[in-house]
Amino acid sequence: MASKPPAGDPVQDAPEVSGPRHSAAGLPAVGHTLRMSRQQMGLARTARTLLKVNQKDGFDCPGCAWPEGEDRHVAEFCENGAKAVAEEATLRRVTPEFFAAHPLADLAGRSGYWLGQQGRITEPVYAAEGADRYEPVSWERAFAIIAEELTALDSPDEAVFYTSGRTSNEAAFLLQLLAREFGTNNLPDCSNMCHESSGSALTETIGVGKGSVSLEDLHHADLIIVAGQNPGTNHPRMLSALEKAKAAGAKIISVNPLPEAGLEKFKNPQTARGMLQGTSLTDLFLQIRIGGDQALFRLLNKLVIETEGAVDEAFVAEHTHGYEELAAAAKAADWDETLAATGLDRAGIEQALAMILASQRTIVCWAMGLTQHKHAVATIREVVNLLLLRGAIGRPGAGVCPVRGHSNVQGDRTMGIFERPAPAFLDALDREFKITSPRHHGYDTVRAIQALRDGEAKVFLAMGGNFVAASPDTEVTEAAIQRARLTVHVSTKLNRSHVVTGARALILPTLGRTDKDVQASGKQFVTVEDSMGLVHASRGNLRPAGPKLLSEPAIVARLARAVLGEASATPWEEFERDYGTIRDRIARVIPGFEDFNERIARPGGFALPHAPRDERRFPTRTGKANFTAAPVEYPEVPEGRLLLQTLRSHDQYNTTIYGLDDRYRGIKGGRRVVLVHPEDARALGFADGDRADLVGEWTDGTERRAPGFRVVHYPTARGCAAAYYPETNVLVPLDSTADVSNTPASKSVIVRLEQSAAA
Repeated sequence: MASKPPAGDPVQDAPEVSGPRHSAAGLPAVGHTLRMSRQQMGLARTARTLLKVNQKDGFDCPGCAWPEGEDRHVAEFCENGAKAVAEEATLRRVTPEFFAAHPLADLAGRSGYWLGQQGRITEPVYAAEGADRYEPVSWERAFAIIAEELTALDSPDEAVFYTSGRTSNEAAFLLQLLAREFGTNNLPDCSNMCHESSGSALTETIGVGKGSVSLEDLHHADLIIVAGQNPGTNHPRMLSALEKAKAAGAKIISVNPLPEAGLEKFKNPQTARGMLQGTSLTDLFLQIRIGGDQALFRLLNKLVIETEGAVDEAFVAEHTHGYEELAAAAKAADWDETLAATGLDRAGIEQALAMILASQRTIVCWAMGLTQHKHAVATIREVVNLLLLRGAIGRPGAGVCPVRGHSNVQGDRTMGIFERPAPAFLDALDREFKITSPRHHGYDTVRAIQALRDGEAKVFLAMGGNFVAASPDTEVTEAAIQRARLTVHVSTKLNRSHVVTGARALILPTLGRTDKDVQASGKQFVTVEDSMGLVHASRGNLRPAGPKLLSEPAIVARLARAVLGEASATPWEEFERDYGTIRDRIARVIPGFEDFNERIARPGGFALPHAPRDERRFPTRTGKANFTAAPVEYPEVPEGRLLLQTLRSHDQYNTTIYGLDDRYRGIKGGRRVVLVHPEDARALGFADGDRADLVGEWTDGTERRAPGFRVVHYPTARGCAAAYYPETNVLVPLDSTADVSNTPASKSVIVRLEQSAAA
């Protein structure tokens, strides 16, 4: 039997603290999975639901975007995937009675954990201007309110259409079509805050802003470098792929400021040997200082160039451009500067070089630890330089592997959710729908917040996600949202973004991945694209949380009819009736989706084309893969300050907080902790267990403060600290972003620690 949600908000700044763990998964993961699933779903629903996760006839996990192989295990999910499913398939409900009992002021004082634990929203609700709480509203009235505000704008560019990475391909395609038919490219998405740096770097260097490897490539690699990524918590099923690669003889280098249990040893809960013994994964751990990765890869590239026979000269001559410029820049790389920038020792870097030179098939995987810095794009370009020097792109078992977070964040971008769309995409869209899309660029996430702050945007509509909590500079973001005339959120559950609103606010409840979707033409399915460019179907199997829920495609289609009216020739009603008709249009607009409905009917779906991987063809401005030679950058931290990275706990996925523990780091029952090396903490006057305020320092002189954090002595890289987001997003300045990609620099925040007033 499922349990009730917590009545009170638990204390989060007084956790029990023990030492970090040195292995991931195993029996504790199984026990935690079953306990949280039972609490949310009950035993029978748990079995019926989890056995369908990531199966060919089931639904795609609403968690991360890690791919599935051809042969699926009966339990094709991880602990955190099971938590994501349990949160969505919960039996808890948020009804109109809940909103009647909880004014907005009350909800605004609750934690994100408490809000999320209340359950699924069952009916659309509306907070009128000046109202103190949400009240039930009909779907027809809700769409009329949105249409009223949108059509009253002086310009379509005063509207912002945000998309979360959980949105299906079909819903994303309809949303971008609605926005462009309305007249704007203001289509920011969660990718702007995470892997935008990857897309920017890869598009320039290899011509495709996606990874170039498959799951099979990982299994057959000689060397896998995992940089700025914690797969044990953020992409746990990746550990199975690393385990399989190790069994085939691969070596693994981990590059990270923190030791992470999942990269030390993986206890695979699907095998007896895995449960009892486990597999050691990392062969070399380079505990790098935050932001030192570009310097490391630049020096490695210098050493490769200087080693006779190490450069794949035939590949470089035939397939690349700019080698001479890189070679000249690499020549200037300096050992002393690199050691200072990285905090590494010479022996470790030389060992990494030896492993790189011994490998014919090298893959580099990365995540937010590389993408959320001022110099993030340059860092990823430097990673690509290494692979190009070795001829390791377009070769089996080798390539680039940016590991995406949300389960369809890559697919949403493929569907056209992008503020800077390619002219060819807009031309195809216009031909298909007989519309004229705007050609000027729209707002990304940071620019959308600035526009709302400055009164240049007045209506904010979010397809999923938790925009307020996910965005940087929390106080600025919340104030910006509160200036909007109308905020609209298409959601399954409550979060912080529902209680920080514009003058008017709507919550539109929608079906989740686990829910059965039946429209006028019969049962429907949606599609998603995983982190490696595989497109497959997702079919929910549960009765929806309430009879008044609408699917995301239905919500967009009905909204489009309300906003665009008879002037639109687009068959929105047909799209709602039968999602296959949406896929027919996608097939005619987006390359790689030809015969979409026929190909998606095959179990397991299909792979999208990738020219560098498939043909060693690089569709860049030069027609070749491009070496780059940006100046080396790394954060410089004043005396008495620390460099903070924001990160997730193990009981969290993005801004969704499943629980208050971080089992692998030894934190239990709280989230307001800051991890600091013991010697750094003592030098700053803080014992383990002291309370500190984290105070951000930025060039604008504004004080950004996150109060009341328990100091935890932890084996971080020297001079570095770590704390959970979204609690520390308040410290990330809105204007502190990556060059080129404009991604918030959430992994390199200069802070000072001050004794908390209540200490």
